[in-house]
Amino acid sequence: MSYRVQPSAQVAESAKIGDGSSVWDLAQIREDAVLGNGCIIGRGAYVGTGVAMGDNVKVQNYALVYEPARLDDGVFVGPAAVFTNDHNPRSVEPDGGIKRAGDWEAVGVTVERGASIGARAVCVAPVRIGAWAMVAAGAVVTKDVPAYALVMGVPARRVGWVGRSGERLVEDEAGEGLWRCPRSGERYVERDGALEPEGTAATPA
Repeated sequence: MSYRVQPSAQVAESAKIGDGSSVWDLAQIREDAVLGNGCIIGRGAYVGTGVAMGDNVKVQNYALVYEPARLDDGVFVGPAAVFTNDHNPRSVEPDGGIKRAGDWEAVGVTVERGASIGARAVCVAPVRIGAWAMVAAGAVVTKDVPAYALVMGVPARRVGWVGRSGERLVEDEAGEGLWRCPRSGERYVERDGALEPEGTAATPA
């Protein structure tokens, strides 16, 4: 295995890191975490116990990815973004006793292939971010995000669609429910609140 870990980073012995990956200064990779090939973990980032990442995932500086998050191939996590894992967080029990690790059930954030999470965005688990979706900087995601959706705000709401290049899609002159990427020219079909690349779904009549 060939990967790079800076001396000031902390990587648990049981963590698995794929070929070509880099773990930068002061990052922490916890026990049993799995990073695929070509991943980049930025300065001061945290990857929790058992978190699983695919290939070519980028976790930027000071992002916090708490277990049991799952990140598919090509996911981007911006600086200081946070993935939570406790839907009802408390430090203590009702009787005042401190809560221990076994006193609650962790819930995770799932990010599908190619999706991007903007700087300082917060994803409140349990939540799923669809493939190639884009979460704007500073957004707070409390509900599942459809594939190719552009969401922003607090709480995050869909304000448009994005293509695989990351550009916001424009309505295609060829017909209602058709969208086009201004950079790549790729076309997409919208149906029942969902978007798919043209050719993978039936074009509306």
